[in-house]
Amino acid sequence: MRISLNWLHDLVDFDLSPADLGESLTLVGFEVEDVEDRATWADGVVVGRILEAETHPNADRLRVCQVDVGGERPLNIVCGAANARAGITVAVAVPGVYLPIKDLQLQRTELRGVVSEGMICSLAELGLEKSSEGIHEFATELELGADVRPLLGLDDVVLDLTSTANRADALSMVGIAREVAALTRNTVRLPIVSVSESPVIPEFQLAVQDPQACPAYSGTLIKGVKIGPSPEWLQRRLESAGTRSINNVVDITNLVLLEWGQPLHAFDWDRLQRVMGSIQQVGVRKALPEETLKTLDGQERSLQLDNLLITAADQPVALAGVMGGEETEVYEDTQNIFLEAALFDPVQIRRSARAQALRTEASARYERGVDFSALDVARDRAVALILELAGGELVGQTVFDARDREERRIELRLSRLIDILGDDVPSEEVEEILPALGFEMSACELRPTPVKGSTPEAESFTTAKCVWQIKVPPYRMRDVEREIDLIEEFARLYGYDRFSETLPPETEVGMLSPREKTLRQIREVFRGVGLTELFHISLCPAESGVDVVISNPLSPEYSALRQELLPDLIESFQRNWAQGSGALNGFEIGRVFWRQDGHYREADHLAGILGHGASLNDWQHKAQAMDWFTAKGYLVATLERLGMTPITFQPDRDHPLLHPGRTATLWLRETYLGRFGQLHPSVYQERDLPQQVYSFELDLDLIVAQILQRGLTIYHPFSIYPASDRDIAFYVSLSVTVAELEQTIREAAGELLESVQLFDEYRGQGVPEDQRSLAFRTLYRAPDRTLKDAEVEEVQQRVRSRLEEKFGVRLRS
Repeated sequence: MRISLNWLHDLVDFDLSPADLGESLTLVGFEVEDVEDRATWADGVVVGRILEAETHPNADRLRVCQVDVGGERPLNIVCGAANARAGITVAVAVPGVYLPIKDLQLQRTELRGVVSEGMICSLAELGLEKSSEGIHEFATELELGADVRPLLGLDDVVLDLTSTANRADALSMVGIAREVAALTRNTVRLPIVSVSESPVIPEFQLAVQDPQACPAYSGTLIKGVKIGPSPEWLQRRLESAGTRSINNVVDITNLVLLEWGQPLHAFDWDRLQRVMGSIQQVGVRKALPEETLKTLDGQERSLQLDNLLITAADQPVALAGVMGGEETEVYEDTQNIFLEAALFDPVQIRRSARAQALRTEASARYERGVDFSALDVARDRAVALILELAGGELVGQTVFDARDREERRIELRLSRLIDILGDDVPSEEVEEILPALGFEMSACELRPTPVKGSTPEAESFTTAKCVWQIKVPPYRMRDVEREIDLIEEFARLYGYDRFSETLPPETEVGMLSPREKTLRQIREVFRGVGLTELFHISLCPAESGVDVVISNPLSPEYSALRQELLPDLIESFQRNWAQGSGALNGFEIGRVFWRQDGHYREADHLAGILGHGASLNDWQHKAQAMDWFTAKGYLVATLERLGMTPITFQPDRDHPLLHPGRTATLWLRETYLGRFGQLHPSVYQERDLPQQVYSFELDLDLIVAQILQRGLTIYHPFSIYPASDRDIAFYVSLSVTVAELEQTIREAAGELLESVQLFDEYRGQGVPEDQRSLAFRTLYRAPDRTLKDAEVEEVQQRVRSRLEEKFGVRLRS
């Protein structure tokens, strides 16, 4: 917002220089982006009067003027303006003057053979307009040679100030004046407003459909106004704020907007009547499907359902809080006006403005939230100015008011303030600064406060600290809600530069938590076996089977939280495959969400997908597709590197995305870890994927817990003695798993068994029905001696007997 210091001086006294004021405002939270010293724009430009104006002898469009600027003789100035004529009072830049707007240094020069001693200025050359049709003419007789800057409002400095989003009150001159008053400990002089009570507009109704969207609406009818140009002081104030002057009525609404931060809008009453017809009613409602409105900028707008409208007899006439409609705007022949002053919900106006990609000075203030208590004052201020500057008669008002006028009181503890700010701030400073900001404070109430570091045994060692009850002023209700907000208010006025700089008493070397160390170890191991780490967001579509659905999703694609990682991995595999990048071998560590016993749950999972060997461009068919045992080997080998042994597998047929005959659950002893299997045929057929794609999904928290519980890895030396291997082959029922057989062999063989491995499987001719032939190789080794054949045979026989006894196997060897 642009802040005119001349205007600011009318509201509060201060003797700070523009630079010092800008620095002070910046330190309290208002960034001053530029200090515009307008006095430099016309330094040396004076008042002159054209005595004679004759046509240039060598140029028909130029005039040779004799201009009296109060000197010993008139100046001879060549001027090209069409309105240059004898008898008018003008602004003259004499030789030696520098005009920064035009980057022009005036000097005595010659134009088409005639000497010119300066320049008669237009407002554009003085920086007051973007373009001018001619030189500026003063309307009254003035002292010749006088400085033109006070006459044109150029004896001013304008601060270009940006406020934070929470400070809606700072988008007004009154709001900034309050800040300056707090900085200087002076008093704000608010504009005096006095409007007599007005009757209700006869036979007229207000219809506010949603009091939450529009908690207050006031309409004032003034008849007999005369539309015309605004007085010069009003034009100058608007111009200093970067607002173009239109006419006296519209300029007054803009002035009040800048002064109080309360948007107003003036309707032409007669045009409004034509829209209303026989139904004398103005309303506020949401837009209906396929409604349109032509706004003041001349655009025909297709209204969205989020748009809040002002209606006349239910016909849209304005985009509430954003822009008025062209059909009812005030124009040069307007005689009667209906002045709107209203409060609108910030969220509603933000949605409405964004739906139309339209942001105005009014919507910018409504979006942040205007001061609900200033509505009546701002309206009455505008009514008084209209009656003064445009004439007319106040006919009546109609008001709808559902404002929440509840007061807000917050307890502020001096002990808490000191804890947060770190300095022992005197209570007198608090009692001076907060009232200067407009907060009402109760008397200090002393309460005992435990001293830092005191023990229960030393409860008597306490100190009394002040506690105040603070009443928040209405214009700060939107951003001051808690005790910490009051502490921030005090700190910014007290000065952040006044707090001492302290370091923590002790420093600690940074370190990783045990869990983070373990996670990094897991990632390193999975990357080490050739898997790429993948990352996906936790959002997914709200499909059947998903427990956690988002109530306000950004889009249907992100309307729930995922319950497993596998679908995202399949999507990534499909994308790589379709783009010709080959099979994806990757893993992901991510969070999943579900609902159990009425409560929301979440956990971290470790999942992966494997399709190594398959290639979309393998036209020679040299690449070997990955089989179930190879994929299983990848997973088991990786888990063994993490010390997760022994891993066993159990058949599983429950997962809809995995092959029912090639899926297993993983177990670490008696602990369930997760699931491993080949993709379901329907999945790879639907997505056009290779058949041999495998995936796993494990409970990461269990893996981390097992690793942390195991502690340090203990390394054992290799045995220097030779191993002795034996093979055992047998027929066994198809219902018996290899994992069960391996577990039984390990239990029967005892400590001498170093490893057991399945190396052959056969089904077919010669094998009994519903059975298969399996062959295992067992390796025995002792750490301290060479095993004898008798020892090995004894253990191997024990293995045979246990298998026969437990599973009814029929030995082949």
